[in-house]
Amino acid sequence: MARGHQKFQSQQKNAKKQAEIKKSKGHDQKAAAKAALVYTCAVCRTQMPDPKTFKQHFESRHPKSPMPPELVDVEA
Repeated sequence: MARGHQKFQSQQKNAKKQAEIKKSKGHDQKAAAKAALVYTCAVCRTQMPDPKTFKQHFESRHPKSPMPPELVDVEA
């Protein structure tokens, strides 16, 4: 029975340690990804990371809409 109790204590200690690591790490990846999405489509409000992707999106999703002025000179 002693080993079972030790195992339980060890699992609790490890869970607490992992929670502290996760808490200290935070949501850096989510924040960085959100900050990278700087271009927003005026038609559907979808966010894109760069003008090339934005232009490809606009040409494929909104072919009848006029091209925004910031995308006119972008190479696709």
